[in-house]
Amino acid sequence: MVKLRRATAADAKAIRKLIWRVGINPLSLDWRRFLVAVDGTGCIIGTGQVKPHGDGTRELASIAVQPERQREGIGRAIVNHLLAENELPLYLTCRVEMEAYYVLFGFRAIEAAEMPPYFRRIFNLASFLSRIWPRFGKMLVMVKTA
Repeated sequence: MVKLRRATAADAKAIRKLIWRVGINPLSLDWRRFLVAVDGTGCIIGTGQVKPHGDGTRELASIAVQPERQREGIGRAIVNHLLAENELPLYLTCRVEMEAYYVLFGFRAIEAAEMPPYFRRIFNLASFLSRIWPRFGKMLVMVKTA
C-alpha cells in the first residue's frame, strides 16, 4: 500500500538521499515543499515538489521514485496530486528521454525564446554542460498551461 502525504522535517534526509540515488537536481530540496509517497512501513519511496523561483514562475521538480519501485504508478500519483493542488502555468526541466512521460500530463517542450528568464538560464547552462560533458545529457524545458 502506498500513501501520499506532506513531508515533515524528519523526512529531509531521506528526500535528499533519494534525489541523489536517482541522479536528479539536488538543489533547492526544502522539505516543506515536498509531497512524499510512503510504503506500508512508512519508508519514503517517492518524492515531488513545486518550487517557486524569483521571477514568479513555479517548477514541478524532484519527481523521484526508488528504482525498485518504478513502473508502479507512484510517480504518476505524485505528479497528478501536485498538478491538482497548484495553479498553472507550471514549468519543469527534464532529460530529453523523459519528454514522452511528461507529455502524458499535458506538458509540452518549449523553445528558448518562450522560456522565462530562470529557465532560459538553466537551459543555457545545461546545453553548455552537455557539450563539454556529453554524459550530462540533453535537457528540455516544458510547460503546462491548461
